[in-house]
Amino acid sequence: MLSLRLARGAHPLVLLRRVLVTAAAAGVGFLLLCSLGYAVTHPARPQESVVRLLWCAVPFAAAVQFALAVARTDPATRPRDGLDALGLGPVRLSLLAAGSTALTCAVGSGAALLVYLELRGDLGGTPLSGAARKLLDGGHALPWAGTLTLLGLLPAVGAATCALVLRPREARRRGAHSKDDTPAPALPVPARPSYAGLPWGVAIIATGLALEAYVGHAPAPEPDRLLALPGRDGAASPGLLGGWLLASLGLVLSGPGLTYWCGVAVAAGRPGPMRLLAGRMLQDTATRIGRPLGVLCAVASGALAAAELYGAAWEPSGPQPFGPLTGLGAAVVMACVTATAITAALDARQVRSETTTALLRLGIPASLLRGAAAVRATVLVSVLAPLTWVIAELTALPLLR
Repeated sequence: MLSLRLARGAHPLVLLRRVLVTAAAAGVGFLLLCSLGYAVTHPARPQESVVRLLWCAVPFAAAVQFALAVARTDPATRPRDGLDALGLGPVRLSLLAAGSTALTCAVGSGAALLVYLELRGDLGGTPLSGAARKLLDGGHALPWAGTLTLLGLLPAVGAATCALVLRPREARRRGAHSKDDTPAPALPVPARPSYAGLPWGVAIIATGLALEAYVGHAPAPEPDRLLALPGRDGAASPGLLGGWLLASLGLVLSGPGLTYWCGVAVAAGRPGPMRLLAGRMLQDTATRIGRPLGVLCAVASGALAAAELYGAAWEPSGPQPFGPLTGLGAAVVMACVTATAITAALDARQVRSETTTALLRLGIPASLLRGAAAVRATVLVSVLAPLTWVIAELTALPLLR
């Protein structure tokens, strides 16, 4: 009830984020139901059914990341003065955020079930009834136990992730308590620098590209295969998939470091007020916005590499490597990672709102702040966009020889 009351009084932008989480959960739930429907209709093809289910893991992870970003930036779940007296401390607020996430994802999963059944023709009563009966393997009843289990995965995993990540971490203490049980004073824990993951990210990217170059000597994939990954006589190669995953992980780890050093480069030399302000803000928010930007670059790099790789084998008169459900999964992933990056940027802006107010009170013109924001965006796009394209080209290059 408290979650519903807080939702009713929330800002429209906060409500929009929750609606987007619901839409993402609906897309993931629809893909999971499609995998279940195929498994029920084709019991003699268990391997293909498992592959279709595994392909849902990427949209699933993207939706969980987006739900976590929305829960983290929700003003209703942030500690406030006086809430401790009501029994709503930081731990209770993290559980409240987890409950809100579970409810939002459950609504999306329920909507996905209704749309799926309607398109299969199991409900009837609307012009869209049975419109995708052949595509969705209609005509076979779904097992309700499996249906509810698959639809309950996203709310459960999303809630557990929010409760685990948003739970407050106690300060580390060193030494034992004294005899009169007086706690030892808390020692400050040094903050991890924003650029600490950059060397590891570069090393992992190089390892992934080297692994792909070593195993990826097969021709372009056949477009009519379910899992058409080159690398072992046209079959799915674990080494190739591992190389892709390593390159993507390296981009994610490099995101905060790249953002930090972009800020260093902007503020280098003898900068003016605009460059100095833009550089310092990039350095200050590198950890907050760098990781979502790294995920966005990794997904974009994979999409570019897949488009170039499969485009080499795509003939207009032949079979198409991308179907409507593949397009839906790609759309869910791109929408989730893009929305997560935008949410992180808005959260960073909200965090430095007090600093912005103080600067305006000192007489700094608002045009200077807008110019600094434009400089930050331009620098990030100028650095991350070419890097994403280069990684995509290097990923696809060994497979196109």
